[in-house]
Amino acid sequence: MKKILLVFIFIFTLSVFPLLVKDAAAQPPPPPPQDIPIDGGLFLLIAAGAAYGARKLYKQQKEENN
Repeated sequence: MKKILLVFIFIFTLSVFPLLVKDAAAQPPPPPPQDIPIDGGLFLLIAAGAAYGARKLYKQQKEENN
């Protein structure tokens, strides 16, 4: 009797396990990450670089004239 019960539990476990795995694998994938715009920040960075370069050039020309 114990042998039949163990066989029954084993077969039941093998038949139920694929159903549980199928439900877990059927979940949809996560959404793709959002793109981050760099338009405004890039413009400010270029403007700051241009202002810094103009200041350095102004100081260099001012020292040459003195």
